[in-house]
Amino acid sequence: MNKPLMAKATAVWLVDNTTLTFRQVADFCGMHELEVQGIADGDVATGVKGFDPVANNQLDPIEIERGQKDPEYRLRLKFNAAAVGEEKRRGPRYTPLSKRQDRPAAILWLVRFHPELSDGQIGKLVGTTKPTIQSIRDRTHWNISSITPVDPVALGLCRQTELDAAVQQAVKKKTADGAVMSDDERRKLVSTEQSLGMAPAPKMPSGAAGLDAFATGPEDRPADFSDAESFFNLPRGDGEEDEDEDDKP
Repeated sequence: MNKPLMAKATAVWLVDNTTLTFRQVADFCGMHELEVQGIADGDVATGVKGFDPVANNQLDPIEIERGQKDPEYRLRLKFNAAAVGEEKRRGPRYTPLSKRQDRPAAILWLVRFHPELSDGQIGKLVGTTKPTIQSIRDRTHWNISSITPVDPVALGLCRQTELDAAVQQAVKKKTADGAVMSDDERRKLVSTEQSLGMAPAPKMPSGAAGLDAFATGPEDRPADFSDAESFFNLPRGDGEEDEDEDDKP
């Protein structure tokens, strides 16, 4: 444990009850010096009740005395034997109960639109397990027929920056492995900002306007019938003139 419990409340108590400098309080509580100054000015932590670190066995009174005498002295957190070996828990992201039903939809979206992501990356993004991801990949999930892919960012299961970072990591890994990526795959593997800045992919022309670009000569261009006379004076076929001459008396 590198900083005291209820760090902001502890900073409030130290500012109100000691003559320690803002830097000393900030170093001890793991805060920024300007934030501690804001506490002293009443702009930060308004309404927060001070937490006495001495009474709660987190700071020795002699440390406060040394700090008040020497502005360069850094306060030391009191040793707590119960905190030895205490580390931050590592595991999948916690997902609230209200959003756990949305995880299969997010997994299906990631599997379909970002197949380069590993099961471990997907598990960290949406907070799920590898068997669940594998069942959706294999389409053996019990509710696979009713799952609709939805962007996990839209569902609030992860942030766009986290998704972009995972995609960039997949890019580096795939590049390091020497795999050749197509243009379509390269577009999927870039971040959102880079994808929006890329030139649009070439597409085949659609409609008459697009086909006009391939016309090479007058015979390939469509006739202009905007004039009434030109519309009624249509060119006749090869045999029409002969038939008209035969019909004459």
